[in-house]
Amino acid sequence: MEEINLLMQGFSVALQPENIILMVAGIVLGVLIGVLPGLGGANGIAILLPLTFALPPVSAIILLSCIYWGALFGGAITSILFNIPGEPWSVATTFDGYPMAQQGRAGEALVAAFTSSFVGALIAVVMITFLAPLVAQFALQFGPPEFFAVMFLSFACFIGLSKGSPFKALAAMMFGFLLAGVGLDGVTGQLRMTFGSMELMRGIDFLVVVIGLFGLSEIFQSIEEGLRFKGQSAKITMRTMLKTWSELPRHWWLFIRSSVIGCWMGVTPAGATPASFMSYGMARRMAADKDSFGKGRVEGVIAPETAAHAAGTAALLPMLSLGVPGSPTAAVLLGGLIMWGLQPGPMLFVEQKDFVWGLIASMYIGNIVGLIIVLAAVPWFAMILRVPFSIIAAIILMVCAIGAYTVNSAEFDVVLMLIFGVIGYVMKKLDYPLAPLVLALVLGDRTEESFRQALLISEGSMAVFFSNWLVGSIMVAGLTLMFYPAISRLMQGFRPKAA
Repeated sequence: MEEINLLMQGFSVALQPENIILMVAGIVLGVLIGVLPGLGGANGIAILLPLTFALPPVSAIILLSCIYWGALFGGAITSILFNIPGEPWSVATTFDGYPMAQQGRAGEALVAAFTSSFVGALIAVVMITFLAPLVAQFALQFGPPEFFAVMFLSFACFIGLSKGSPFKALAAMMFGFLLAGVGLDGVTGQLRMTFGSMELMRGIDFLVVVIGLFGLSEIFQSIEEGLRFKGQSAKITMRTMLKTWSELPRHWWLFIRSSVIGCWMGVTPAGATPASFMSYGMARRMAADKDSFGKGRVEGVIAPETAAHAAGTAALLPMLSLGVPGSPTAAVLLGGLIMWGLQPGPMLFVEQKDFVWGLIASMYIGNIVGLIIVLAAVPWFAMILRVPFSIIAAIILMVCAIGAYTVNSAEFDVVLMLIFGVIGYVMKKLDYPLAPLVLALVLGDRTEESFRQALLISEGSMAVFFSNWLVGSIMVAGLTLMFYPAISRLMQGFRPKAA
């Protein structure tokens, strides 16, 4: 009951008129940030952080957190309409969201994505409200071995559950690891594979690669097919929203499972990106008709969006309770707390109750406000599909170039974007999956660092990855998923063949 009383006090803080105005402004800014490839929630918050120093800490954190919620919502828009992930965690949404838009079901996909995002975030906020002490204690058990095991499980999902050849998925993943190794070694500080280039010293940025692989390669394919937009007859009405909402309760178990995956990955902290990939892989694995995934299944939109929002929201828990950021955005917010004279950690809940519970209350209200805003704007987003593709292609190319340049303010990144656009086009033609490449590029550095740190702790013994029940169970699950195709064929060999 104490949590309920404190939460009510938090609502009295969050519902002040100036904080409501800041919520709306933050959501709108966040959606715009999420739509623009290359900017991202963390970058947007970092840019706007200096503007909040004149505000009270509670109002400042409400504004910045609502920018975060808006970016989470906005990332799905370009993923569904243009096959360009606005955020890293929106990559998995493109697998079924974009085919739905091509089939004239853009409105259904957008409504499903926004509603799923709201549900995932709501479940994560409820978890933060009532399970904060237990979850914080669980997060303390994660060291380098456990973190590597979680990453290994994410990679194993894409090898074992790949729709096509697992060897092609493995090859794409190895290419992603190769790209992730370019630049500065995080453990030794030495340069790797830079070939004397100053531009490569900072590494190959994930967003530059994604913009090229997904954005430009899709433009190249569309040009080859005759500069036409499949699905431009899509219409968004209140009837579409009500129809989609009436069908979503049938997927209640998918919502719960994806939210649990997202909360777990957000707290550990693995992040929203692997959570969205893992949730999508689990949804496909548990479906009766697996082959229909990637062709426009609404479950393929619900699963990654729910998990991504749950993970993004849950990542704030270790930041507040332990002072350990669970995501890049949480790290930026952590810097803001310190600048405002607040020290994140267990004592924050004791010494700054109004701040903590005002922030938690704003999570509830901010997600409701965000859902209303994005749903109200759905017709304007859907109207983009009616513009001739010859115009849209030029606009997308310009936005992609701006997004790639914005990442590091470097012309070299625009060149890299064009190169990876060609690579993505060739990989699609040869039927190589892009998702394993993207996942390896995103998590390659962190996975390598965790692996090497774990071996340093164990003095080179691989037994460290089976040293306790937690890391051992995760590794066993990962190995089972990785070799699932071989296990499946072996089991089929023992079954009696039909006449």
